[in-house]
Amino acid sequence: MNKLAYSTILLPMENTRKEQTTINSQKEISWDKHRIEGIHSTMLDRVVNVEVFTPPSFKSSSQSLPVLILNDGQDSETMNLLEILNQLQKDEEISPFIVAGVFCGDRIQEYGVASKPDYKKRGSKAKAYSRFVIEHLLPTLSHRFRVDLNHPQNAIAGYSMGGLSAMDIAWNHPEYFPRMGAFSGSFWWRKKGLDQGYSEHDRIIHGLIRKSRIRKGMKFWFMAGTEDEKADRNKNGIIDAIDDTLDLIAELIKLGYKPYYDVAYYEVKGGKHDVPTWGRAMPEFLKWAYGK
Repeated sequence: MNKLAYSTILLPMENTRKEQTTINSQKEISWDKHRIEGIHSTMLDRVVNVEVFTPPSFKSSSQSLPVLILNDGQDSETMNLLEILNQLQKDEEISPFIVAGVFCGDRIQEYGVASKPDYKKRGSKAKAYSRFVIEHLLPTLSHRFRVDLNHPQNAIAGYSMGGLSAMDIAWNHPEYFPRMGAFSGSFWWRKKGLDQGYSEHDRIIHGLIRKSRIRKGMKFWFMAGTEDEKADRNKNGIIDAIDDTLDLIAELIKLGYKPYYDVAYYEVKGGKHDVPTWGRAMPEFLKWAYGK
């Protein structure tokens, strides 16, 4: 470890499409997949589509459930997320929850750290994206899918830049997201380029954590692959993706979070910076966040 003021337009409920996959089993265990299309955000200046996965118990119960917001929700099909959920359900390894995958728009600008763009001015819409999630998406999910906005298992997660975004949104809104997951998070996000006098203190999310106070009750899950990249800025024999992740974990521990109990780290041997690797890690994250 050493190392609200914008307008939105929702299509009517009847325009929500629903798909269902049935698993061959003696008892019904399949999750349902829904599509919410046409959420218009003037702040993001685009239409947002969301894919929602509901557990088998959703149809037969009126219980409100925790939610997992996934950045880069368009990758769920490539990842075979529905099959992952069904297998975990069949093995009785997870409790009921809802997944909402948000399809990305201009991910270079919408993902990042809300308080500060990076040295190339990327992440300029990160604050707008954060507001969209908090002010519009969560109320919509609460209304349509009985999401419990105060549940202690509510989480947000993402891949690469989406992981950076998830960390930033959770840190700034722990009342909505007491849990966070980052798959190969882009924690290199920095104020200066490597040729501009860069130092490790220029990493933006690390600095944000370093200057903050502990958010009690939060829990964090980080993942990195040993072949996430080849870059090694400080020539210490550890790739930057792992270094940056472990350094961020160290900052959290300095604030008072307990390793293993509050902060989990999952390293995938041979894992690359791609959807198949994140799919391999997804069951571990889901068991961590929603396991029985």
